[in-house]
Amino acid sequence: DRQLLGFLRRVAEKRGLIILTDSDGAGFVIRNYLKGALPQGKVFHAYIPDIPGKERRKKHPGKEGLLGVEGMDEETLLWALERSGVLLEAGEQPPREPITRADLYALGLNGKPYSAQRRQQLSARLGLPAHLGTTALLDALNILLTRSELAALAEELD
Repeated sequence: DRQLLGFLRRVAEKRGLIILTDSDGAGFVIRNYLKGALPQGKVFHAYIPDIPGKERRKKHPGKEGLLGVEGMDEETLLWALERSGVLLEAGEQPPREPITRADLYALGLNGKPYSAQRRQQLSARLGLPAHLGTTALLDALNILLTRSELAALAEELD
């Protein structure tokens, strides 16, 4: 999907991107594709260990008999992220305050007669898929923009 890949490129450029896939062959196919399609130096690879087993929701183990990401415990996932270099170091700033639905309402991007048109304009300006729901749009905005950057962009819409 070209739109999704474009979005992932922008996220990688702006904030960096973590690739965390299952450790099976399919996971490495996805990882290698993204590695070649995304900007170098902006992508972090988190690898989970090969642990035999199956996820609870599945009747049978996967083709290679290994647990996937969803089968990993929190400690193992944090270990994988730490080894990838993405966890905050002492003294670094914590994540910023998120953009909320209330922010979207205040900026005329939700809950008003013209909100859908403004969201479409904003999505086009940011190169996001046109039909993102509000929750998906919030997720994307929180990756790409700060509250003040969103407010500035919203002022330019009409």
